[in-house]
Parts: sequence; C-alpha cells; structure tokens
Amino acid sequence: MSFLGMDFSDFTQQYLRAALMVSLLSVWLLVGLFCYLNYYTKREYFTVWTAAWLFYALWLTLGFNVQDVSVENADSIIFKLKQCCVAISAVFLLWGSLRFLGLPVPQRLFGLFMLFLLVWTFVGPHMLSTALAPKVRMLEMQVPVFMLLGLGSVFAGVCFFQLRKKIPFVGAGMLTLGFVLWGFYLWSYPLSQQYDNLFSPGFFVAAVLQLFIAVSMIVLVLEEVRYKNERTIAEIATVRSEKEALQVKVLSTEEQCRSLYDQVRVTEGLQRAYEELRRTQHVVVQQERLRALGQMASGVAHDVNNALSPIVAYSELLLSTLPDLPEVSKHYLQTINQAGGDIAQIVARMREFYRRRSDTEQLTQVNINKVIEEVIELTRPRWRDLSQRQGVSINVQCELEPEPFLLHSDAGELREALINLVFNAVDAMPQGGTITFVTRSLHGPVSEVSGASERQLQVEVKDNGIGMDEKTRQHCLEPFFSTKAQRGGTGLGLAMVYGMIQRHDGIIEIDSAPGRGTCVRLIFPVQENPPQTVRGTSPQVKPKRSLHILCIDDDAQVRQLLDDCLTHFNHRVTVASGGEHGMELFRTAMLKNQPYEVVITDWGMPDVNGYEVARTIKAESPNTPIIMMTGWGTMMKEEGETASEVDAVVGKPPNMQELNDSLLRIAG
Repeated sequence: MSFLGMDFSDFTQQYLRAALMVSLLSVWLLVGLFCYLNYYTKREYFTVWTAAWLFYALWLTLGFNVQDVSVENADSIIFKLKQCCVAISAVFLLWGSLRFLGLPVPQRLFGLFMLFLLVWTFVGPHMLSTALAPKVRMLEMQVPVFMLLGLGSVFAGVCFFQLRKKIPFVGAGMLTLGFVLWGFYLWSYPLSQQYDNLFSPGFFVAAVLQLFIAVSMIVLVLEEVRYKNERTIAEIATVRSEKEALQVKVLSTEEQCRSLYDQVRVTEGLQRAYEELRRTQHVVVQQERLRALGQMASGVAHDVNNALSPIVAYSELLLSTLPDLPEVSKHYLQTINQAGGDIAQIVARMREFYRRRSDTEQLTQVNINKVIEEVIELTRPRWRDLSQRQGVSINVQCELEPEPFLLHSDAGELREALINLVFNAVDAMPQGGTITFVTRSLHGPVSEVSGASERQLQVEVKDNGIGMDEKTRQHCLEPFFSTKAQRGGTGLGLAMVYGMIQRHDGIIEIDSAPGRGTCVRLIFPVQENPPQTVRGTSPQVKPKRSLHILCIDDDAQVRQLLDDCLTHFNHRVTVASGGEHGMELFRTAMLKNQPYEVVITDWGMPDVNGYEVARTIKAESPNTPIIMMTGWGTMMKEEGETASEVDAVVGKPPNMQELNDSLLRIAG
C-alpha cells in the first residue's frame, strides 16, 4: 500500500515508537507554549486549550508504553485511561474554541458531555459481547467516542469558519482546515488501529495536524492581539481627537462661563432687586388693604358712634342718678354701658391693623380671669340662647389658674379679641360642642438682658368643632380672609386678634386639623414693673359750677342727649341743629350781651362743618372755648387732624363725667 510515494507496509511495529515519540514531543512542546501564553495573557480560553493539549499529551504518553497494538484490548486499564485522556482532551479543545468565539454555551453541557464519555469508557466494555474478537470489541468501544469527538472537532472548524467570514483572520481559516481534518482523523482512528500498516502513519498524520492546529491557534491569537491593538490605537486616536475637541470646547465653555458669570452677577443683583421689589409691593398692597379698612372705619365711625352715644350716655346717666336700682337692673345697665363702650373701641381700633400702640393709650393691670368671665357673660346670647333655638347645645368650660399673672393691657381690647375667638368657635361647631378657656402662668426662656426667666401669661380658647386644613390655618390671620363669606363673614375677627397680640409683643399659635377642632393659644409677655400710663397733665378741675353752653349737632338724638345729660350737671344748655343755626345763636347771644361760655360742636355736618364753625366763632370771640365732639374723635387725636381753633376733642359716644370735667377745665 502506497500514499504520496510512500509505502506504508514498511511502517511496522518498530517504527511505532518513533511515530509516538515525534507526536509526543510536538504535543509537549505545544503544552509548554500554551502554558507560557496562558501565563502572560491570563485568558480563559488559553487555560482551557492548555488543559486540552495536556490531556492529549497524557494520551500519547500512555500509548508510548504499548509495544504491540495487538496486545491492547478494551478491558485493559491502559486502554481505559487512554480513552479517558483523549475524551477529556477533545472536550476541552471544543470548549476552549467556543470560549474563544464568545458563544454563550453553559459549562454544565461540557461537563455532561465529558461525563458521558468517561462513563462509556468504563461501562462500554461490559456491555459488549465477550465472544467478539479483541480488536472488534475495541472498534465497537472506540467508534462512538471518536465519532462524537470528530463531530466536535468539525463543529469547532465550522465556528472558526464563521469567525473568518466576520473578521479576515488567517489563523481562523487555518483552524477551520485543521479542525475539519482533525475531525476526519478522529473518525478514521478506530479503523486505522485495525491495520498495522495504517496505525503508525496515523500518528505521524496526527502529529502534523496537532502542530498545524497549535500553530494556527498561535497565529489566531497573535492576529487577535494585533487586531485589538489596532482597535486600541484607533480608539486612542479617537479619544485623543475627542480630547482635543473637548479641550477646545472646554476653553470655549470657560469663556462662556466667564461671560455667564458676569451676566449672573448682574442677574443676581437684578433678581435680588426684583425680590425686594416684590416683597415691598406685597407689603404695600397689604398696607393699602389695611388702610382701606381704616378708611372704611372712618366712613362708618361717625354714624355708628352717633347711634351708640344715647346707649352709653343714658345708661351712664341712669347708673349715676338712680343709686337705689335693684342689683339685677344695675347689672343690666352696666353690661349695656360696657358693651356700648366696647363697640366704640372696636370702631376706633379698626385702624389699628396698620399702626402700633400709641404711648398715650391708657393701660391698666388686668386680671385675665375676670376678662374671660365678662366675655362668657357678654357672649352668652350667642353661644347658648341662639344655639338652643337652633337645636344645638354648646357648653363653655373654664380651666383657669387661680391667681394668674396680671397683664398690663387694655381690658376692652382683650375682651374684643376673646369675643372674636368665641364667635369663631361657635361657627365651627354647627352640631354643638364645648368651648374651653385655659389660663396658665409660665416661666419662659432666660432673658439676655436681665438674666432672669421671663414671665408669660398663656390663654387658650379651644373647641372640638370641624377644625381647619393646613392651607386655611396658614391664611386665617390675614385680613379679609374668610371661610364664611356666604354667611356674612368679613375675615376681620382673627386679623384683629393678631393685631392685638402684636401690640402686646406676644405670640399667637393655632393648632387645628379637620375633624379635631381648633386651639388658639395667646402668649403674652408679662412685665415685671410695667410703665405707668400718665395722663396728659391738665389744669386742676375747678369746683362744680353752672355754665352757659351752646351744643351744635345735626343728629336730633345727640342734641337731646347733650341737653339731658348736661342739664343733669346743672348747666344751661342751648342746642342748634346745624353749623349755620349755631353761629346765628352765638351771634344773637353776643348781641344780647349773654355770650356762651363754652361751645360744643359736631365735626361732620351738612353745609357748614365743625371746623368752619370753630374758625368763625374764634374769629368773633377768641376767648370762647370750643369742644369738638365727633364720631371720629379718637382717630382725629391719633392722626393730629384737630384744628388750632379747637380747645378739646371728645369722641362719641361721650363719657358724660369726662365731658363735664373737660367743660369745667377749659371754661377756666
């Protein structure tokens, strides 16, 4: 038998060792080479390939001890070990190739494949018939294993061919050819063992294919390294180009940032100015709204105070002229007089939304418990009588400290604030409930000035009504904000309470939640030694005497009131229905040589107002004292609107005793 000019009949058993030696040396050379590459590359597929060639080298090493192939049989331990080595080598070779190609094949498949081959190596001989010749049994034993190994090698060749189509690697083409030929060799290996003249040449062919595959792998790895190196160089060039472009962009951006920074500095200044302007505008708008409220108060103060004057003055007159009144009647009259006075103060205080407390206001030491009792009595018709008519039960409870700190304040102002809180609590309990007053004397934080603990008086007005949501709670202190607009709410009640607590330099806290009621907490600082309010020094009031007085007012009830009350003080009173009528009466009295000793005139009158009356009378009789009594009296005093011709200003409703004292004082 000849092939390529060689006569394989000469390859007898004596040449088998030479063939095995050549193949063995080439394989161990490859193992060393792959170990070296694996050490420096640290790549997984190199590790797997190294293991493949290592087991193949072991297979050849075991075969090196076989002197005659005819001696080897399927039951020998050497044969089984050789089968295990070649099976493991083939599986590792296939595994490394797939790892190189990056194909996602689970490792357990290779483990199962290897396990199958190993089990077949040891179990197969026992499954075959012992009656068969040894070579036939070896053939049947080796054919399934080498068929699978050959298929694996051909599959690896196909995979490298696919790689060659994607990337023009010469090594991929060489591996395609090498693995396909290696697969054919593995398919033919069991048959070549049956013929002595083919067995030895087969090892030379295997050695050549092994070297070819190993060299092809090395070529492919080097090409891959070169390819990745070129890609890396290209990426570096791209990154360098991008870096240069980025540097240019950074320089441009820095320039833009400098420009923007300059613009931002200007913009920030403009923004601050805008924010300040917006805050100022908000304050101005708020002040204008409050000023509008004050102007509205000015518009209604005259008429309201005219209507209150008879109520306050006649109740005062009855209390002073009827000392033997029953206690109940006296209590009713005192309540009427006090309520009328509070209404007058409410009207006068409506401008206090936009002013601080005047230093000339008369303040006293107030027992807050007494004020609360008065508030409960004054509001009883609202929270008890009116509610009971509507079928609603509202109770008032008090948890008052027996001896609270005294508060330097205006009792009428406190009553007004607490009345507003009671009315709000009643409106918040449409189904009924309980209003609770609580007073506590507290010791606050240590003062930085005195070093002592500051004293505080805390007043709480609580209800268990419907409560407020957070948005309503945040806006409830604003003037004109009301949740009861459809029921006639003006949104001024809590705003007046807030103004009162500000004038006391105190704190207002509101705790509320829907369905949990509301607690309004007023915290007043208590002064250790409150300044004493000193009334303006005035001449000593002379003993009582009768004066001839001219009273000018366009309101008939006020005229009658002045006539009745001043007559009670033994004065002679003449009334005039207007400014022009009053000046006529004054001139007539002057002509009769019976001049009036004092003139009391209203301010706002039709045709001729109080100022014109005062100027005319002073022009004709400079020594005649003039008292201007008007519904705007308190506001005129605060804003300095009195004329120089007017000797005194008395607000409506007048306190008749104070009016009489003023008459005696200025009459001289």
